[in-house]
Amino acid sequence: MDHAADAQRTDLMTITRFVLNEQSKYPESRGDFTILLSHIVLGCKFVCSAVNKAGLAKLIGLAGETNVQGEEQKKLDVLSNEVFIKALVSSGRTCILVSEEDEEPTYVEPSRRGRYSVVFDPLDGSSNIDCGVSIGTIFGIYLLKDSHEPNLEDVLQPGKNMVAAGYCLYGSSCTLVLSTGTGVNGFTLDPSLGEFILTHPDLKIPSKGKIYSVNEGNAKNWDGPTAKYVEKCKFPTDGSPPKSLRYVGSMVADVHRTLLYGGIFLYPGDKKSPNGKLRVLYEVFPMAFLIEEAGGQAFTGKIRALDLVPKKIHERSAIFLGSYDDVEEIKALYAAVEE
Repeated sequence: MDHAADAQRTDLMTITRFVLNEQSKYPESRGDFTILLSHIVLGCKFVCSAVNKAGLAKLIGLAGETNVQGEEQKKLDVLSNEVFIKALVSSGRTCILVSEEDEEPTYVEPSRRGRYSVVFDPLDGSSNIDCGVSIGTIFGIYLLKDSHEPNLEDVLQPGKNMVAAGYCLYGSSCTLVLSTGTGVNGFTLDPSLGEFILTHPDLKIPSKGKIYSVNEGNAKNWDGPTAKYVEKCKFPTDGSPPKSLRYVGSMVADVHRTLLYGGIFLYPGDKKSPNGKLRVLYEVFPMAFLIEEAGGQAFTGKIRALDLVPKKIHERSAIFLGSYDDVEEIKALYAAVEE
């Protein structure tokens, strides 16, 4: 055994250590946020493990059926939702939870209440589970300014008011990308330690990319600026090489690639879904927050994504996000139409 190499492994920047280091920069902090994050991280580890076993569970007749103990086996997205709700409530630091899986928000009972509200999609892209495509969890966190009885207004806020956002990608490795408003950092789960290790410190998105990511199957319903932009990606008129198309159809996977390699991810509104398909609170806002923190832009076709004020918890919006210069181009096309 290589003991020297093993000893080296203990000097890793784990997510817990990273967050505690951040906390120490704020002498007035009580550690509530650190505790909340550690519960989110635990939820991610649990879901990662469940996702990896999903195929096996199906193989041995578990998913969606009753097992030998007479327990109903839960579908993975339902299970993930319960995992996160339990993890967040038991942290004792949350007051309102908004999940993609639940019609209504969850209000935490007064005895276990804290100052944070969390909006999340427990398993984004869950329709892709059966074919082994990457899926993920997306979350955003708001802080209640004062101690009042929590209400819907506490979560119906613009994305720029979030104090943190992140996602966990369950793919060839399990990667957690997090921003607390001072840059973006990526952590990868080391299964042998059960710890997320800092592998992508201070992520910055390239200012221009070579990739565009969109569901071209919807092209016949697109508006003018989107159609024009995609045409320009394929047939550039300025002598530059055409962009490559990459589209997984799982938002976490598509945004993760965009963050690392640059380029643009677009889910525009169209004739069929004028407001787009992606949900504002727990898909658009957290991803826009991360992309902006990494130096990119996020735009709805009308305004900066993080300035949007949602009226309903499951409201949808069009979104164009990614490299600064690429989003600038689509903004110019929409501005030209306005004029």
